[in-house]
Amino acid sequence: MTDTHQTANDYGSQERSDLLSVDEALQQIRKTLEPVEGFERCPLQQTFNRIVAEPVISPINVPGHVNSAMDGYAVSSTDLPSGDADAVLQVTGTAFAGNPFAGTLQNGQAVRIMTGAVVPEGADTVIMQEAVTREGDSITLQAGHKAGENVRHIGEDIAEGGVVLAPGKKIRAAEMGLLASLGIGEVTVSRRLRVATFSTGDELCSIGEIPREGQIFDSNRYSIAGMLRALNTEHIDMGVIRDDPEAISNAFSTAAKIADVLITSGGVSVGDADYVKQTLDKLGQVNFWKIKMKPGKPLAFGQLKDAVFFGLPGNPVSVMATFYEIVQPSLRHMMGQETHAPLRVKVRCVDKLRSPARQDFQRGILERDDSGEWVVRSTGHQGSHILSSMSQANCFIVLDAECRGVEPGEWVEVEPFEGLF
Repeated sequence: MTDTHQTANDYGSQERSDLLSVDEALQQIRKTLEPVEGFERCPLQQTFNRIVAEPVISPINVPGHVNSAMDGYAVSSTDLPSGDADAVLQVTGTAFAGNPFAGTLQNGQAVRIMTGAVVPEGADTVIMQEAVTREGDSITLQAGHKAGENVRHIGEDIAEGGVVLAPGKKIRAAEMGLLASLGIGEVTVSRRLRVATFSTGDELCSIGEIPREGQIFDSNRYSIAGMLRALNTEHIDMGVIRDDPEAISNAFSTAAKIADVLITSGGVSVGDADYVKQTLDKLGQVNFWKIKMKPGKPLAFGQLKDAVFFGLPGNPVSVMATFYEIVQPSLRHMMGQETHAPLRVKVRCVDKLRSPARQDFQRGILERDDSGEWVVRSTGHQGSHILSSMSQANCFIVLDAECRGVEPGEWVEVEPFEGLF
């Protein structure tokens, strides 16, 4: 990570400057980040959600032999009828997948063939079984067939020596099956990103403890853990750190030694305890930003020794919104994963929406109306403390900073959670 060099001491000047847009924040972060070094050989069964670290080269052709694309009859194209005349061919045998026809097809002959079976020598075309009339050991073909139809050729899917998966590719179920089809049992993948997390604040109570007056249970710790698990990181949970200068300093120092990334929630707003900012300034180079985003205005980003640091807001919805829109794409880049802009689609909104002069990520429910059209409706009150809205929602309704509200029936952009989470 390179030096962004806007430290905590610059916070006041940034307060007086324009807020960063989400895209601007991402661009500034991306400039400073590099994928982590290190890789490992991983058995195929353990590669799900891992990131390919070096090109996977196919050791074979797929298909490895000329084979049939469907059940039917293998014939020579020289025997295909032309004009209005039919052709009558003698069925001389059967070819099964894994048990090919042993002979050579002669003129005037056909071989019954199953999907995936090797096309016999002398044949170059497969007529699907529904397109023939069979009586005993003979079939009748009508005109209209083309030479080479329904035949799969050697290397048609994958050529021997070709790149099957490039570095940065995320391995999912399809990729696992693809690798298995090539007989590949191990893959070189990027090592998992080590991410340490902790929450800050005397007001936080952990599960199993009895809250004192004024305390609340810490939800951010578990929301962040779930989001990190979806990314398949190596998560180091450091719990809740109290508002104590020495405890804060020790926690930051420890995290900087053991993790690639440290993510905290709380303690990044103006007016928070000065020792948090002082500690961060002492240990590294940290930016305190305000993002033109709702929810999730305050954000800290920078470097603590060898670790990248993200300081998220304290409100639970703000934590999730800033994680998904800013932290998640940054972590994917550090993991070496190919990254893309999030999927957004336009649908009609059934509710009236208000929006501040910031890019707004409102919680919505994407569904079909009675006519079958996709529409979106609001989950209701959009306060950044209402975590239940994230549970009810299945998308963000993304309103630009220039938007001054939405009337029922107007088009809006939505960002579905499926694929985002």
